Amino acid sequence: MRLVVVAAGFHRVRMRGKQHIPSDPREAPVVVMAPHSSFFDAIAIVCLGAPSVVAKADTARLPFIGQLINYTQPVYVWRDDPNSRQNTIKEIIERATSKEDWPQVLIFPEGTCTNRSCLITFKPGGFYPGVPVQPVTIRYPNARDTVTWTWEGPGALKLLWLTLTQVHSSCEIEFLPVYYPSEEEKRDPKLYARNVRDVMAKALGIPVLDYTYDDCRLIARAKQLGIPNAAAAREINEIRGQLGLERSQLELHLAAQGVQTRSRWVSGEEFAQRLGVPMDQRSQRLFDIFVQRSSGLVHFPDYLLSACFLSLQHAPLSQLLSLAFKLYDTNRTGRLNIKTFEEVATRCLGLTPEEAQGTFRAVDLDEKGYITYDEFTSYAQKKSDFSFIFTSDGSHKPKTQ
Repeated sequence: MRLVVVAAGFHRVRMRGKQHIPSDPREAPVVVMAPHSSFFDAIAIVCLGAPSVVAKADTARLPFIGQLINYTQPVYVWRDDPNSRQNTIKEIIERATSKEDWPQVLIFPEGTCTNRSCLITFKPGGFYPGVPVQPVTIRYPNARDTVTWTWEGPGALKLLWLTLTQVHSSCEIEFLPVYYPSEEEKRDPKLYARNVRDVMAKALGIPVLDYTYDDCRLIARAKQLGIPNAAAAREINEIRGQLGLERSQLELHLAAQGVQTRSRWVSGEEFAQRLGVPMDQRSQRLFDIFVQRSSGLVHFPDYLLSACFLSLQHAPLSQLLSLAFKLYDTNRTGRLNIKTFEEVATRCLGLTPEEAQGTFRAVDLDEKGYITYDEFTSYAQKKSDFSFIFTSDGSHKPKTQ
């Protein structure tokens, strides 16, 4: 493993602080490392003496490296398994409190890669045992950043190539003093996780941000589909929850009714009035996220589409698409012309305008100048490119071509 690190160009891995190697298995059995920003963070596994790692199950399938990680007796997380989270916590607790001579458990509590500009929410799994942990920070003080592997940006192979083209790359690992939890922190793993994160953020000199892996996945999905103001999806959802809109599902009801042409653009007061919420700082912030600066108004269908996406984020996309057809059908005829279909397809299906227009023409073989939701879904069911629309939707089963 050390040869792999050197071959990757990391000739200098600087170690700071003192690594706590417990003589008693129950003394600091968990190592908490952050920020997690790259697959190159595996360097820490080498430098810490190959502790057991908590990693997603896909890691085991990596050529060569996956087999090396298997030798550390890892705890694998199966993200597609609804019971995986509880099983992972149970395994960490068993190892952390066991009298057996288990290796220390290394966790990256952020649960996903970030760009190292902040520390996002720590998952509490590694803090449930209530045992002392050793926080460890990792930095890459290089002139050029060729390691950051996040939701948006270069892929793994490109980053590996860019790193290999450097004369050398540096990595810095710092061991912070062992953190001993208070009785309150032992009872509250989330509090324990927050306090450890604060200590590590202070050592790194960066802020904390209450984003989670699920938030990142939600935003990435929204961007992929073209949902309006996708980057603010988490904040929008949070404000909706504060205003009670998430619970009332009023937005789904409004979307199902459709929005007529004359009422598509609304002012701040009308925006709050339609949603049945007070015009306060929360609703004003929601309005400001969607406001068009040139007119000072909000395109109400765009807001409702975003709200419906958040309300239906665990439902098949076909449900959202059905509502989108009603939202952008200005005449409430159940028909979309090429312009309005382009609005739907670019905001809800992640198509480019050119792709949307081409799809419209493929559906409208009779050249009527409009298509309906049923006509589009009938066409989409036969195309593998659109199979993602009907995932887990029992009412629409994709057909083979």
